[in-house]
Amino acid sequence: MSKIRINKFLSMAGVASRRKADELIKAGRVKINDRIAVPGDKVAPDKDKVFIDEQEVQYTPAYYYILLNKPKDTITTRSDEKGRKTVMDLLPEKLRNIVFPVGRLDRNTTGVLLLTNDGELANRLIHPSYNIPKEYIVTLDKPVFKRDLIKLVDGIILPGEDEITSVDEARYEEPSRKVIYLRLHSGKNRVIRRLFEQLGYKVKKLSRISFAGLKRQGLKPGEWRYLYKREVRHLYNLTGLKWHPSRGEIPQEAPKPTKLSAKKSRIH
Repeated sequence: MSKIRINKFLSMAGVASRRKADELIKAGRVKINDRIAVPGDKVAPDKDKVFIDEQEVQYTPAYYYILLNKPKDTITTRSDEKGRKTVMDLLPEKLRNIVFPVGRLDRNTTGVLLLTNDGELANRLIHPSYNIPKEYIVTLDKPVFKRDLIKLVDGIILPGEDEITSVDEARYEEPSRKVIYLRLHSGKNRVIRRLFEQLGYKVKKLSRISFAGLKRQGLKPGEWRYLYKREVRHLYNLTGLKWHPSRGEIPQEAPKPTKLSAKKSRIH
């Protein structure tokens, strides 16, 4: 196998985007065999060993794209120092050291979560400049006034911020007026909970029903599947990356996806 640049190696291994990988290298946190790596170094994936903070990086040349219906009370991280359940616990052991979550969902937020080892794609999907669309169903502690739905669309200045934060669409999902559908592009931390808190409401349940056009239909909470090639191509088009026919292939040695339910998932 020919040598590749160390930042590309780390990106394909699912550690980070190439830009973030360069930062790790400049910080002296990356080693190739027994020496500290420097920008521009090349490695032979089949011969060299690469370490980050003394932990060996598991390299795979194949790209994995996984859609997970995240259940409640699950941490969106690779590991948790408190021993709490993470989204990685829902995947086969083989995949746990390969893929990583694209962005984060709060512990008690459920719904669509993408996992991959395609660092460049992941970086673009979470970067604010690409305006990736997201859809949510929000259950509040009391009926929401129509005027507050209008405020969400017009924009609200959140505490500690100077710029207006808004949603693209807000509408009632049920006659009770406690369940709201939201469509937005913002990727700010806890943005939905913060918006409703500013308006005097408390979020009781929050579920992401769509991310970048990907929906959880057919997946029960805790279930996952590989993306179809057409879905990977869609993500590439959405983020302005050049599509290559090899992207989105499910590696032959990969474990089979969880069997899907024939029924559509319910909003919960």
